[in-house]
Amino acid sequence: MSFFWDTLNHYSPIHLTNIDDFNINEQDSQKTKAMVELHVTTSSEFKDKLKSYPDFIRNKLQYLRELVLETAQEIPEVSYLEETLKWGEPSFVTKNGSTLRMDWKSKSPNQYQMYFKCTSRLVETFKLVFGDLFEYEKNRAIIFQLDEEIPKDELKKCIKASLIYHNVKQQNTLGI
Repeated sequence: MSFFWDTLNHYSPIHLTNIDDFNINEQDSQKTKAMVELHVTTSSEFKDKLKSYPDFIRNKLQYLRELVLETAQEIPEVSYLEETLKWGEPSFVTKNGSTLRMDWKSKSPNQYQMYFKCTSRLVETFKLVFGDLFEYEKNRAIIFQLDEEIPKDELKKCIKASLIYHNVKQQNTLGI
């Protein structure tokens, strides 16, 4: 439980100001500069909702959260990320993105989901690019089974497309 809350506090907010404090090579410089400028705010409702999940699912949702934060840090266009509740679910909001949500429902106890705006082209594009790598719920979610290993690199591409959706929505595959 301590690790969970340490990581919650670790990301609220992220702001590093002196790039010279890092021991990096030239190749990593651009990526690190993007990471330096991310500010994250986390509402108390977001934290409370994460605390309310059963232990067996809380770690799964925390992992999705860490992927969102990691991905956001790697995107130069994302300088601010808000962690809040939308429709009663932990959500991530950026200035030029589409709201990204995650949740677990007791009526489907062996799975959890990452939700995307159903009127966007996000899930439709994920199906086109990744085929049956993921399990989908219509045009609104990627479904994960509790015992499933998540394809991290591919999911991060989905997360990135959502976080910058309004910048890439005119592209055929949303920049994936």
